[in-house]
Amino acid sequence: MKRTENYVKIEFLSRSSNEGFARVAAAGFAAQLDPTLDELGDIKTAVSEAVTNAIVHGYPDALGKVMLKMRVTEGNTLELTVRDWGRGIENIEQARQPLYTTGGAERSGMGFTIMESFMDRLSVKSAPGKGTTVVMRKRIATRIPAVR
Repeated sequence: MKRTENYVKIEFLSRSSNEGFARVAAAGFAAQLDPTLDELGDIKTAVSEAVTNAIVHGYPDALGKVMLKMRVTEGNTLELTVRDWGRGIENIEQARQPLYTTGGAERSGMGFTIMESFMDRLSVKSAPGKGTTVVMRKRIATRIPAVR
């Protein structure tokens, strides 16, 4: 396990309005790594997908708790963990397939696919009735400052 250089943990209710807050919090925390605008967009999109999954699928019928934990580890790596204590996923492999959804016709079923495409690593752990934990990692390239 890589050494933690900095971290923050935020807990919030599974209200859809908190998805935007989580995006901004992740962008603000990631800023210390000096990401490009593209990298920042990738981080915000992946967090948005993970938090939306927790809200929509973890707690379809009630409010619950969602945790966003962000860590910077050695090697300029950002680790983002989104955890809920909701319904859980019966078949993670099936849930990670593009276009698979349990959220109804208005859902695209692309959440995990999007997270995977924008992050370097994605792991999902879940148990029915106990919730889901999504861990995403992205290495941010170290840039050499411009010489003046």
